[in-house]
Amino acid sequence: MLTIDGMQYSNWSQKIFKQMREGDLDCVHVTIAYHETCLEALRNIVHWNRLFEQHSDLLCKVQSAADVLSAREQGKTGVVFGFQNCSPIEDDYSLVEVFHALGVRFMQLSYNNQSLLATGCYEEDDPGITRFGRQIIREMNRMGMVIDMSHSAELSTLEAIEFSERPIAITHANPAFFHPARRNKSDTVLKALGESGGMLGFSLYPFHLRNGSDCTLEDFCRMVGDTAEMVGIDHIGIGSDLCQDQPDSVVNWMRNGRWSKDTDYGEGSASNAGWPAQPDWFGNSTDYRNIVAGLENAGFSSDHIEKVMGKNWMSFFEKSFGPM
Repeated sequence: MLTIDGMQYSNWSQKIFKQMREGDLDCVHVTIAYHETCLEALRNIVHWNRLFEQHSDLLCKVQSAADVLSAREQGKTGVVFGFQNCSPIEDDYSLVEVFHALGVRFMQLSYNNQSLLATGCYEEDDPGITRFGRQIIREMNRMGMVIDMSHSAELSTLEAIEFSERPIAITHANPAFFHPARRNKSDTVLKALGESGGMLGFSLYPFHLRNGSDCTLEDFCRMVGDTAEMVGIDHIGIGSDLCQDQPDSVVNWMRNGRWSKDTDYGEGSASNAGWPAQPDWFGNSTDYRNIVAGLENAGFSSDHIEKVMGKNWMSFFEKSFGPM
């Protein structure tokens, strides 16, 4: 079964790469920038190039859908680069083309805060996509870089769906009807996403799950079924948002970046400081089989399980990674 994870940001190591292979993970979208500048993002790409060299028996770089199949045939996990913010392109639209040439295939237009392109989900006011944002959407469409609105606010997300000539993705979030986290998405957004041909990756990050770390596999799979009825079975997949083995300093960087010296607790409570424990049925990349078993027990057909676990992402990659 083809297995693709639409988002991870783990503390990468040989241990984790071996778990990916043990779990038969064929492809993973990895975050290579949050608040980094252009130069810092380039250094992160250099670091990943070294990882590909050092772990060439386990990993390979993915820039096209065909590369995913090649990775699978070689028994490796393909790695797709993505940005969780637009900061690496600074205020220069031409850097979209540069980073696409280096393998970046996803970019969020905002990360929680207002950016030069769009509004993040923690802002009180959401004026939507900016003038610069429309230009960047057009350039991303032209190059074949996917617009990701996982951390963006409602109007900005709806406008991105409207303005983009190609389907967008929400790589790692859940429906708000399942759990009302600020970053989870409304029915309005989900329906627009499905109708436009976009993709939703279901998050396994506990702050986005009903009952947090105690979320049951049964509840998660019921959510998958309910979402499939709303947006269509062809528009959903896994975007685990797994942040395995990361120190607390990393979650502080994700939330605070350079914009605040005060601690930003994300969901608005100090109880959400640090990393929450993963649900016991999904602790690392060997556990995709548990999701498969849960979907089987929930009554999903084998064809629909294959779509959720990877075929839908694969189809999306085929349509999204090349130039218009």
